[in-house]
Amino acid sequence: MKTTALLVCLASPLANAFQGLKAPTTSTSSALFAQDDDGKKKIVVVGNGMVGQRFMENMLKLDQDNQCIISTFCEEPRAAYNRVRLTSYFESRDPSALTMTSEFEENGTTAWYEDNNVDIHIGDKVVAIDTEAKTVTGQSGKVLDYDVCVMATGSFPFVPPIPGKQRPGVFVYRTIEDLENMLAYAKENNVKSAAVIGGGLLGLEAAKAAKDMGLTSHIIEFADILMCRQIDQGGHQALVGKIEELGLHVHCGARTEALVGTDGSTDAESMAPVAALKFSNEGWDDLPVEMVIVSCGIKPRDELARDCGTLAIGERGGIVVDDHLKTSAEGVYAVGEIALYNNFIYGLIAPGYVMADVAAKSAAKELGLKGAVHEEDVPTFTGADMSTKLKLLGCDVASFGVNQPRPDDEDVSYLTWNDPVSGVYRKLVLNKAGTKLRGGILVGDASDYETLHKLSVKTDEELQESPAMLLAPPTARGASASEETGVSDDPTAQICSCNDVTRGDITSTIQELGVDKATLGEVKKCSRAGTGCGGCEPQVKDIL
Repeated sequence: MKTTALLVCLASPLANAFQGLKAPTTSTSSALFAQDDDGKKKIVVVGNGMVGQRFMENMLKLDQDNQCIISTFCEEPRAAYNRVRLTSYFESRDPSALTMTSEFEENGTTAWYEDNNVDIHIGDKVVAIDTEAKTVTGQSGKVLDYDVCVMATGSFPFVPPIPGKQRPGVFVYRTIEDLENMLAYAKENNVKSAAVIGGGLLGLEAAKAAKDMGLTSHIIEFADILMCRQIDQGGHQALVGKIEELGLHVHCGARTEALVGTDGSTDAESMAPVAALKFSNEGWDDLPVEMVIVSCGIKPRDELARDCGTLAIGERGGIVVDDHLKTSAEGVYAVGEIALYNNFIYGLIAPGYVMADVAAKSAAKELGLKGAVHEEDVPTFTGADMSTKLKLLGCDVASFGVNQPRPDDEDVSYLTWNDPVSGVYRKLVLNKAGTKLRGGILVGDASDYETLHKLSVKTDEELQESPAMLLAPPTARGASASEETGVSDDPTAQICSCNDVTRGDITSTIQELGVDKATLGEVKKCSRAGTGCGGCEPQVKDIL
């Protein structure tokens, strides 16, 4: 899921949430000030999350003549890792299983940084940016000057002002350290049950994390349905059915009034451990739990930008950027969840990677890197397709195109498939004439997501077959094995939406690796397919 935001969870994790890391700093360079540049251009990336890491990888590809020095500050105790697949940490308890580069060393870095001459400062939070002097200052005292600075600070979890959020046993779900602290607290306090406040994408992942810890897991959602931005009431009912089959409990329309302590207190000062959730819903009893995980969305981590005083900030947060991801300050870019484009924050990893690509090519042009990019090849960021396919708690969930039209949208007609026995719900949104597919919602079976998504993107083309033929899930209409697994034979078919990898890209990678070297791990590493959310890994296996 995408950032360098970090909340440290100790005895009362949310009380100290924004104090930052106090870990020892590690750097591939011992210089206090920026190293002698030998005339090279200096790029400083503030934040070493998934998007910041992708920017550096893109920049290295463009800088074939080694014209730049790239440095990055990483607040966390280890270099970039896959935050989208954070829940899978319980499978191995090995941080290296999530690394974005190579195996972690004892100091938190990986060999990738030294191999690519990237100067990384582990455990060093940036505390100041001077856009006039063009310097970045770390908590350690390091001061680096820059020609281009890339803000990739990401976001932090939004925690509602609920009385009791300060209590021991209340956590956020964002980092490996968060999971480690949850595990330690659960063991030390013999925790048996947990409540996750938030029923969106992150909330459902957190609920799975609680289940993987062996806890009875409750999902608490303020809205009347889960994932209200992606699915509708019918999709909600199908998803809840799948979730409850796994033994989790769903509570929608819940108005959490306070987190109750073991001493019965409901105030904002008591440090008694959490023991229950109190609701303002009429007739609702308190819900006894010994752990609470808050997953109510994110907020851009823009405090650095605010403090520097020269970067334009949106009314509700985020650094304002243009079509090239440039900010209001010369030489400063912003990417990922910190970037506010057209008054919108993109919280998915795929748009973040698009930003990283656009920013790298724009920066290469600005720096005048020889042979890096031609004028006509510099792309622009014009927004991103928020369509997504995920596997949440073992259930396919996908939405694409215009999946929930506005009430005043008159060019709309619907086809709905609802199979409560199999737990499959599918809704196609068509134009009023039924000749064009505009969007849809798929729950329980999204194996033909790529096909449907592609049809919805072709807004100028009419459907070549009856839309009713597209409505039924592939298994119900006697589809071929490749259709059932969602793997199209078309080389241009997108397999990995996180990294925009096609079947043709994967096939070429397999052929280049050869029979002996084309393992699943190598194919994923070389093609990048399956290295985002991981939802396309079954398709990658099938192609292999």
